[in-house]
Amino acid sequence: MLKRQVEPELMNATDQVEAYAAADFSHSDQALVEWIAQRFPAGLGERVIDLGCGPGNIALLLVQRWPQLEVLGVDGAPKMLAVAKERAQFLPSDQARRLEWQQACLPDPTLPGGVSAVVSNSLLHHLHEPAVLWNSIKHVAAPGCVVVIHDLRRPHNEEGLQQLVERHAATAPAVLKRDYEASLRAAFTWRAVSSRAAAASRSAASTAAASVSARAASARSSGDAASAPSTASVMP
Repeated sequence: MLKRQVEPELMNATDQVEAYAAADFSHSDQALVEWIAQRFPAGLGERVIDLGCGPGNIALLLVQRWPQLEVLGVDGAPKMLAVAKERAQFLPSDQARRLEWQQACLPDPTLPGGVSAVVSNSLLHHLHEPAVLWNSIKHVAAPGCVVVIHDLRRPHNEEGLQQLVERHAATAPAVLKRDYEASLRAAFTWRAVSSRAAAASRSAASTAAASVSARAASARSSGDAASAPSTASVMP
């Protein structure tokens, strides 16, 4: 198994932000939202926090998918949040008014508590210490909170990693290809994620479903190869 190599926790370089803003991740992003809708047919409640929202891809889809849902997008990179805020201006007013944005790096005690759902797409592998995410979820989650964590899975070996990079990012801009490879190296294994989720479940959650993603570059290249969330839970 490849040894984990951490990468920078924030993506705020201008070339990164511009590349991610220009990339089309609509297929994989929509697939994630539809998976959530199927897994939780009763909806996500009234207020969702999107941890590591980046340029707002998932947050914008959530307010479009659920008409009464309020979403707080949280990210530590101000340039990413600037893109998210700009994109929100093009939504109908009834959707845009249900979006809020907050610049914050986890852990952050100022994050609001009592949310009905926590969604996090491609944040976990950026964190040097994954407990930061699980503890932040405990901080913000109300009883019965839906929790969906969607992320990469680290390949078993170098050959497998390079195959994924060539398969999904060969024609991507250099910055996306570089970041995708770095993210694969920083990602966690199925065993690591499942053990952390189990520990969180024993202390504060009743796990409703867990299927670790074999996701390759669906959100890092052309948008093909949709994938399933790595962990989905319901807080008691």
